[in-house]
Amino acid sequence: MNVFDMISVNLQEGVDTMSYKEDVRMIKALADENRLRILECLHHGEKCACVILEELSITQSTLSHHMKLLCDCRLVDSRKDGRWMHYSISEEGKKRFKDMFSYYLETTDSDGGCSCDKCE
Repeated sequence: MNVFDMISVNLQEGVDTMSYKEDVRMIKALADENRLRILECLHHGEKCACVILEELSITQSTLSHHMKLLCDCRLVDSRKDGRWMHYSISEEGKKRFKDMFSYYLETTDSDGGCSCDKCE
């Protein structure tokens, strides 16, 4: 069985329940320097938007744009407190991210060789 057949079987059997569109949304959310800096700011727990604004030296509208993308892909949780938003890394999003990358980077071929019909 070649790699494409194995992927097809996995998808048909429901082993891969992740949506490619959701995965791409998460990857795109991480493909920005400011959003990575925001996640780094959140390493030590929840932060108010005002603190993130100061640490990154960006405008409020720019922060809102970045936070919307991070929240939409569920990497970041938000809660409103008065007039300020507070953000934290989502435990669910963190697990999903780790699972996603493990899935795509895991190899199933034990001998490390090519599995196409031409190389056999």
